[in-house]
Amino acid sequence: MKEELISYPCPSCGAFLKYSPSLGKLECDFCKSQKAIETLYAQKNDYQKHLHSAINTTPKDLSCKKCGAAFTQEPYRLASLCPYCKTPTLTSPKNGLAIDGVIPFMITHKEAQKLFKEWVGSLWFAPTAFTKYLDGDNKLNAEYIPHWNFDTETITQYSGARGDAYYVTVNKIVQDAQGNRRNVQVQERRIRWTPVSGVVYGSFDDITTPASKYIDKAIIDQLETWNHSQLKGFHTAFLSGFNAQEYSTSIKEGFSDIKQKIEPHIRQKIRFDIGGDEQRIHTTQTQYNNTKYQNNLYPVWRASFIWNKKEYDYAVNAQSGKVSGERPYSVVKITAAVLGTIAVIAALYYISQIPAVQEYLAQFQ
Repeated sequence: MKEELISYPCPSCGAFLKYSPSLGKLECDFCKSQKAIETLYAQKNDYQKHLHSAINTTPKDLSCKKCGAAFTQEPYRLASLCPYCKTPTLTSPKNGLAIDGVIPFMITHKEAQKLFKEWVGSLWFAPTAFTKYLDGDNKLNAEYIPHWNFDTETITQYSGARGDAYYVTVNKIVQDAQGNRRNVQVQERRIRWTPVSGVVYGSFDDITTPASKYIDKAIIDQLETWNHSQLKGFHTAFLSGFNAQEYSTSIKEGFSDIKQKIEPHIRQKIRFDIGGDEQRIHTTQTQYNNTKYQNNLYPVWRASFIWNKKEYDYAVNAQSGKVSGERPYSVVKITAAVLGTIAVIAALYYISQIPAVQEYLAQFQ
């Protein structure tokens, strides 16, 4: 059965409106008519009530509203462009949990290209083909990436040991430059350990993790942080003209990622609570309370680059402009730099052996 597409026709010329990051509105590419987007508010939901959420696994059969072409879309794909005429294709969310919020694209394609070029230009020993990646037909692709966003309160019971430093005087044999040995007294640091136990409390807001199986999670994670003061209630109009995904990892997987993210902060609280000069943490047991979540979409400009048969992924935070990615290295450039350094050192050594130079340098010794 074919999916019903959502569209935003231009009220003036009938073309399809697309979301404009620079205007914060829908805009027509042809007659430049604009249309404001209804203001909605994103709610936070009770995590415990939504543990068992369905994920759509059925591909979507679509028919373009402009050219009439029929094509199939991945189950997780929420928005894209017609592969034939590039008309925006939007579908309703199919997963069990509603999309709560969206941070709209705020950085335009031109701005993202500039940021990415500057980032690439700052990399030492990058292949020339990579530094010229965006000079050709290659472009960054715009995509809304699903994220789980959590608030939670923690109570952690722990056991460990507090280490307090003290110093003792000990005899030590030392040897000077001439090889003479002598006995001296020095202060040695020791630690006195005392068993401890206690409870620490934490409150964590807007901790996010990507919710897609179809991205490089590490690359997207590096784009944090997201400014949630600019989060809008979800409206498909923000997706018009862009690619967008629905979540493809469960909310349980998302909260498991969040626990790993906040664990270092909990351990830091424990160390502060233990006090002393050093701390040892033996056991911890954390209880999570009043956990709330949001299913949100965040804007990302993406690119990929193939070098020596390996694909490198890159992303630009379309809210803050932060760039992330694993950079390739040019073996040729690195080898040239190493050989150049060796040549300079060899030349300096050769010059230093010339009698006249040695005689001149001797004046400064």
